[in-house]
Amino acid sequence: MKQYINRLMIVAGCTAALTACDDNSWNDDLPGFEQPGVTDVQSVDYTLQAADYKMIAASATNKELAGDALAKELAAVGTQGYFTDKITARDYIPALLSDPKFPYFALSDGSAIKVTYNVAQALPAEVAQAASAVKYTVTDENYQEVWGSDNDYTASFAPSHTAARSIPGILKANFPDAKEGECVIVNYNTSATDPVFSATPDPDVPEFTPSSVLGSLSSMSKGDAIDVNGVVTAVSTQGAIVTDATGSVFAYRPSNNNDLKVGDQVVFSSTLDSYNYGWQILSGTEFEVKGSQAVTYPAPKTWTGAEIDAFVADAMATGAAPISPVYSKFTGKVTVSGSYINIVLDGTTVQVSPYGASNALKALLPDGATVTFEGYVMALASKGKYFNMVITKVGDSSISTLAARAGISAKAVTVTSTNENAIYAFNGSTWAPLANTSVLSHADYQAMGQSYDNLSGEAPATLLPIYMKQKYPYAAADDAKFVVYYYYNGSETVTRCDQYVYTGSEWKLNNGVTTETAQFVRNGGKWMYDPNVTITLPAGRGVAISTLYFQTCVDWIRDNVPNGAAYVSSYGNNEYYCGTSAYQGNVDLRPSAAKTQYPGYDSMTDEEVVALEKQRFETEVFPAALAILNPDATPVPGLTVLYTINFYYYDGTTKPATIVYEVTAPATFTYVSCTWNDAE
Repeated sequence: MKQYINRLMIVAGCTAALTACDDNSWNDDLPGFEQPGVTDVQSVDYTLQAADYKMIAASATNKELAGDALAKELAAVGTQGYFTDKITARDYIPALLSDPKFPYFALSDGSAIKVTYNVAQALPAEVAQAASAVKYTVTDENYQEVWGSDNDYTASFAPSHTAARSIPGILKANFPDAKEGECVIVNYNTSATDPVFSATPDPDVPEFTPSSVLGSLSSMSKGDAIDVNGVVTAVSTQGAIVTDATGSVFAYRPSNNNDLKVGDQVVFSSTLDSYNYGWQILSGTEFEVKGSQAVTYPAPKTWTGAEIDAFVADAMATGAAPISPVYSKFTGKVTVSGSYINIVLDGTTVQVSPYGASNALKALLPDGATVTFEGYVMALASKGKYFNMVITKVGDSSISTLAARAGISAKAVTVTSTNENAIYAFNGSTWAPLANTSVLSHADYQAMGQSYDNLSGEAPATLLPIYMKQKYPYAAADDAKFVVYYYYNGSETVTRCDQYVYTGSEWKLNNGVTTETAQFVRNGGKWMYDPNVTITLPAGRGVAISTLYFQTCVDWIRDNVPNGAAYVSSYGNNEYYCGTSAYQGNVDLRPSAAKTQYPGYDSMTDEEVVALEKQRFETEVFPAALAILNPDATPVPGLTVLYTINFYYYDGTTKPATIVYEVTAPATFTYVSCTWNDAE
């Protein structure tokens, strides 16, 4: 019913746009002729979407309004998707309605938008604090500083160099201007065992010498034997790129693929194969790892759209040899469809398809994001529609486990580690873990069955209570904890924080989020909060909104007034308890018509009948109809909320009237005045 009412109100509130395509359009340029401006006055119902909350938080007007004192709270609105008692809908929605990207931005003065939104009351400060946290990934340089060596270090914390002892110093060095209350989500590796470093090289281990065969693949044929000494320069779930002194090749699913790391020195004897117009090493080849070293990537090739198209055409030409990996750099827009990820490039229909993407890589490629990335183009799928690419870097984030880069010494040893997230807060002098707060890490998302390191849709409500029960098995009743996680809202991945309270048997979400509706009107070119509502009920047959309201009155009388059916005509669309007529779209105050329908009026004078019908309409029947058709009407503290209804009545001639009600309780309308009494 509510949707039906809203559509009727939109129709009733619309004024047709004026156009110049009429008989007077030729007058536009005549002296003294003034063409009226185009107007578009509407009454609209609108529910805020995830993108709207983001726009509200990003608005320069709102940032100025919030100031430094409420900056974090405003930012949290964009990620959490609800208002609070500090960042109120009343104050911060007008900037959204004035944004050119808002769909009803161009409405004219006199328009009204009833906005439905989420609001949370009295949330703990930690929720906004954590939701506005920035992200920081511990770097190789950080690990080198922790271990005190450019050579004898590993990209992980360990029992002798713990995350808890090391991270505060790392954050202090990297966030020198931090303000009290700011939070950082730290991503790092940690191991249960310490690495063992060798003080001197083993003289019995010969120096690793790369082969010089991969640069000559074009002179070889599929099925040829091939012996390679090379270095792993890129890894994926489906294989690795191996580079020797003269070139590179893709090795499809070597026997120990899951254990290979960037920088591994490998030796293998195998057979040359090809697939999707690209050279590769036969699947299942056994790699022998001889050691590890730093990896320096060549300057990446950047492509124009024309170069990409020509490359594809040449590669697929009859008799063309399969391609060798080309280290490349692109910028494009990510599109995600189910488990498929592609990246759209400008100037060409060819798209990049990340090959063998790990969960870590997928997390860096959210749907809709524009990213700059590097890696090896190693095959052409779907007859050249896609560049298959083993990606090594997205933005500033290296995909390799070793994160090897030019100028960084190799690690002497690697250790088995897990990747974790933790959230730290600055108290004005030091960094410390945010109390009573946990952060989902890669292993948590995997355990929850997620394809990416984030949650989406209704997954938080289903999965987080289970996580909390496993995370805090000894919780006592009324214990309260916070959980921070990444959430994909349909357009981007944001940081969210929820509070959960333990009942003694289960964890319950305690964010206090409810749905509210408020009206905003445009006046003088500006949108402003206005809880008052004006409804116009035109007279006449077949006017949808008038028929709706007056038929609701007729039905209410029939169902709620003692002997109510006796007041209703045989057609069922008008009554004389108070005179409402859905057929004519007005209130019929003719005493003769009332007496004809209901004999109980016979002993009354005409004046008494009219006075009684008015009183019933004002204080009994129409308030009931308003409550049925406007169930979301509610008082606003500190304001008087009025519903003003313009309607028509008939006493021998059709006359306009305006009746006013105050909303004194939810869906409760208290009579204030009616202009039909002014003439008395």
